[in-house]
Amino acid sequence: MTHPDQSIDQPTLLEIFANGELSGHSRHYEKYAGDMAGVYLDSADWERQVAHGGADRLVYSVNEQKYQEGPGALTIGTSTVHPGIYGDEYAVTRGHLHAVSDRAELYYCLSGNGVMLLDTVDGQTNAIELAPGKAVNVPGQWVHRSVNVGTEPFVTLFCYAADAGQDYGLIAAAGGMKTMIVRDGDGWTTIPNPRHIGYARSSAA
Repeated sequence: MTHPDQSIDQPTLLEIFANGELSGHSRHYEKYAGDMAGVYLDSADWERQVAHGGADRLVYSVNEQKYQEGPGALTIGTSTVHPGIYGDEYAVTRGHLHAVSDRAELYYCLSGNGVMLLDTVDGQTNAIELAPGKAVNVPGQWVHRSVNVGTEPFVTLFCYAADAGQDYGLIAAAGGMKTMIVRDGDGWTTIPNPRHIGYARSSAA
């Protein structure tokens, strides 16, 4: 009789729901209004909203599952960004470039309406609108953040290499991303971010 190799990771059954719930997740984290200092251009409006709604108002949450940290493994998860507007700017995640910067990431929209805002360190920028059933395959070397441009939670399913890591400080050090997603009548548009000073080149691989 053969015996299973206990050194081999075992398959994991997950249930993924349109509201962002993920059964079998190995990690859950949340970001609150008070955690978003310096993210929005209109800091005075952000301060007013924090004072009125509380620093503990949920802005976005993440559920993720991975079976190991090493190369070859995948991190699977859901991101839920709640609706909000600060000045004219829509609610965003902090965003990141992968610490191993050539690592790609897939985002598939489960519910809501949003935009994936993307930059490269050398100055390219893009904004891709997502709705249920649409996905964006983000190549390595692209800084990215999720933006909720709707009135309901914007929920995406994501997948990336487990050894990728995240560099969250790159965006903050640059004064934010190169463009911002703002209201434009009943829709959205991009405008230059006047605080953006350019990205420092990452030392990550």
